[in-house]
Amino acid sequence: MPRRRIGFWYRFAAVLCKPWLVVLIKRDWRGMEHIPAEGGFITAVNHNSHVDPFAYAHFQYNSGRVPRFLAKSGLFKEGFVGAAMRGTGQIPVYRESTDALSAFRAAIDAVERGECVAFYPEGTLTRDPDGWPMTAKTGAARVALQTRCPVIPVAQWGANELLPPYAKKPDLLPRKTHHVLAGPPVDLDRFYGHEMTPELLKEATEVIMAAVTGLLEEIRGEKAPETPYDPRRERIEQRRRTQAEAASEAAARNIARAGAPSAGPAVGGNGAGTGAETGAETDGAESGGARTGRAKTSHEGESGK
Repeated sequence: MPRRRIGFWYRFAAVLCKPWLVVLIKRDWRGMEHIPAEGGFITAVNHNSHVDPFAYAHFQYNSGRVPRFLAKSGLFKEGFVGAAMRGTGQIPVYRESTDALSAFRAAIDAVERGECVAFYPEGTLTRDPDGWPMTAKTGAARVALQTRCPVIPVAQWGANELLPPYAKKPDLLPRKTHHVLAGPPVDLDRFYGHEMTPELLKEATEVIMAAVTGLLEEIRGEKAPETPYDPRRERIEQRRRTQAEAASEAAARNIARAGAPSAGPAVGGNGAGTGAETGAETDGAESGGARTGRAKTSHEGESGK
């Protein structure tokens, strides 16, 4: 199947973006020979900076096979952004669809037309503290198994040094190097011909991400963690930690409240003692008065005699 022409909009975007990319970052690109010259295919790419879609698109643009990225369907509706997204052949993802396969219908159609569809399987910027790929979503595996197209794993590193994940200001100096390493197609043959259950899609996704992570290990010259960072698991653990801390603080407050002497009984006790003492004094006065009265009467009686 012949490759699609790049077209006006993609060339226009290249004219706008390439000069800035050339000035801002150096390039270390390897593995371009693994990018298929013809036919539809998928690239699975790690995502660690808001800049890396532009830097990675530069790599693939120079390969002659421009990528079609997946993006929210709302970006395609109107205005200049919508026109640019449609003109460059980017692919809408209909997240509101209740059918997972229908959500990626446009991506499947693009692959079957002979396009390159670029997936960020993680679905968002990595949250791994050291920048390694996270656990991924199953969209790339779903499209790959549906179309049986080649899946090219690609690792990139360096755009995150220019603009770290979730940072607002770039670090321009010294000039950073954008490393890209594309690998041979991922072997997914053992998954073909089976029902696309969640378990099968998860396993196929793990195979794809293992290939991407292995390439990133080669770029960085170090080993990735044995278990990929899982943001869902981290949220659950964070929630448990928060609940445990709240329970501990509540228990500490209860213990402190139970151990402290109460002001009420202390005051009441003192009051009762004072009342008793006053009553005793009163009783004593009365008794004394009675004795005085009896003595006086007796004296008067003696006088009468």
